[in-house]
Amino acid sequence: MKHYSFLLLIAMISVNVCFSQQDPQYTQYMYNTQVINSGYIGSKTALGFGVLYRTQWSGFEGAPNTGTITFNLPLGVLKRNAIGFSVINDEIGPSNETSLTVDYAYSLLLSGNSRLSFGIKGGISILDVDYTKLNIYDQNDWQFANNIDKKVQPQIGAGIYYNTDKMYVGLSIPNFFNSKHYNSDNINNSNEDAIAIERLHYFIIAGYVFDISSDIKLKPATMFKWVNGSPLQVDLSANFLFNNKFTLGASYRWDAALSAMAGFHISDQLFLGMGYDFQTTDIEEHSNGSYEFFLRFDVFNNPERILTPRFF
Repeated sequence: MKHYSFLLLIAMISVNVCFSQQDPQYTQYMYNTQVINSGYIGSKTALGFGVLYRTQWSGFEGAPNTGTITFNLPLGVLKRNAIGFSVINDEIGPSNETSLTVDYAYSLLLSGNSRLSFGIKGGISILDVDYTKLNIYDQNDWQFANNIDKKVQPQIGAGIYYNTDKMYVGLSIPNFFNSKHYNSDNINNSNEDAIAIERLHYFIIAGYVFDISSDIKLKPATMFKWVNGSPLQVDLSANFLFNNKFTLGASYRWDAALSAMAGFHISDQLFLGMGYDFQTTDIEEHSNGSYEFFLRFDVFNNPERILTPRFF
């Protein structure tokens, strides 16, 4: 069975050789919004830190592992401006890609407590691929003749994010560049199918908080992700918040996975969450599911004025 899993992994990697490693996916995307929509930091009125780690298809040799670190800081008395920073490291098989980006957002303060934020992000991604980690059938295959060492690509993205105290909706493209990951000196440029391309990702996110009672809130949320050449990805989730302390929820990724999520507000500033994915595809037969852990810390200027933590 181990050899079968390894062969299946090689088949998946061969697909990625043609279409490239695309952006990592997250179960707790509603708590990790900055990495996909730079406008999100315009909705934050407190300095914030976030750390997330995801291990996908646990027990599957060469499976993806993703880690993210985010930081955001509102500026000015009205907090119309915000800056942020994020680091994403994504490993799959022989490849290791690290993205370093800076975010900026400007917010329009609308009626009530609503905000419309426009964000941009810019930075670089650094890709390493070590083909010696693969069991290659044809050792003379030119596609695997030279490793990729610290291949640097620029990244520029943008996002729009609207929110009130009860709801949010956002539209974003984290990276406008269709980046080629192979050095032109190492390949036959006439064979365009062999060039790995980082394709544009389009995201739409939305969520709403319902007050079920004085102690229970319900937040349904959704995310649509579209990448050219791939099926539309749809995530649907529902999370309950009990006594402004404990969250419990579930989500469904269309034709891919069922997920369970739980979180706890250790304090108004500190939130700890985790998620588990059960794959609804054949991959589940060869893995032990996917796990995700998330920690968020917010620093309020006037903590005595924060009555309850925000649910998104």
